[in-house]
Amino acid sequence: LLLGAGAVGGLALVGASVARVVGVRRAPVAPALELPDAASTVPPLPAGADLDIEGLAPFRTPNEEFYRIDTAFVVPRVDPATWTLRVHGMVEQEVTMTLDDLLADDLVEAWVTLCCVSNQVGGDLVGNALWLGLPVREVLDRAGVRPGADMVLSRSVDGFTASTPLEVLTDDRNALLAVGMNGTDLPPEHGYPVRVVVPGLYGYVSATKWVSELQVTRFADETAYWTDRGWSAHGPVKISSRIDVPRGRSVAAGEVVVAGVAWAQHTGIAAVEVRVDDGEWQPCELAEQVHVDTWRQWFFRWDAPAGTHSLEVRATGQDGEIQTGERVGVVPDGATGWHRVDVQVG
Repeated sequence: LLLGAGAVGGLALVGASVARVVGVRRAPVAPALELPDAASTVPPLPAGADLDIEGLAPFRTPNEEFYRIDTAFVVPRVDPATWTLRVHGMVEQEVTMTLDDLLADDLVEAWVTLCCVSNQVGGDLVGNALWLGLPVREVLDRAGVRPGADMVLSRSVDGFTASTPLEVLTDDRNALLAVGMNGTDLPPEHGYPVRVVVPGLYGYVSATKWVSELQVTRFADETAYWTDRGWSAHGPVKISSRIDVPRGRSVAAGEVVVAGVAWAQHTGIAAVEVRVDDGEWQPCELAEQVHVDTWRQWFFRWDAPAGTHSLEVRATGQDGEIQTGERVGVVPDGATGWHRVDVQVG
């Protein structure tokens, strides 16, 4: 099952609207890779990081449930034996890597939550996975970035391009050339054999699947697929929160557990609050934080009286930013607003 937003193949972006397309397509069968052990591994999940609450999104999104958004109407068939990555442009020397080169390097693990810019308030185009890959900054260091560069244009084997600010590929975050996802090879529909994963940016400016080129350049000189279609050039993820339960069902009067997830990649979540029927904001309990680049689960114990009620949620980042309640659509740089659900209590 393919879930696509924006232009999926030729189906698409019309004016300022984003369409969600559902279709059935079979992904190609890909040769299994012999993934090496990571040179740097993540620690075990702390107790209390993954809450056992029915209906709440798990901390780790299974590969088969991870959202898929891209422009490929047909999943590219990439031969790992002939795949290469070319790093060129404003560099001291071009670098070309084979898959064997990449797999022989010092790969690292990183928990990273990805989110699509077309995710509506309360939407499900967001997921969290354990990625295995080579930090992009190491490849750029080998090429030697020339002064004046401020963007890396990544290119897919199918021609898709994404314009990523150079600074987020060279700072301390784990921006990766990823080869593994949740302990296995990348599924073909998620970029096999190599894709780009960048914490803190929407996928349209960073998450190039089936990547084949990194061109070091400038925003003034190059544009990418979605920026050519009116979307913002930089695309930082906006602080967001979502109610997973109760949602779309009736509940009995009495204590009701309200729960969901919140994310502010590369900043981290400091607090989540819920309010009932436009009342006062009340603090929620948070799951243990795993990393600032991942979402964080939360819950709230509500003494629910009979009747129809509304619930809203908002989050605060570790930088002090409070999620705005202003409702804005996804174009050109992501939706904002508090997620609201109506609940029938009997």
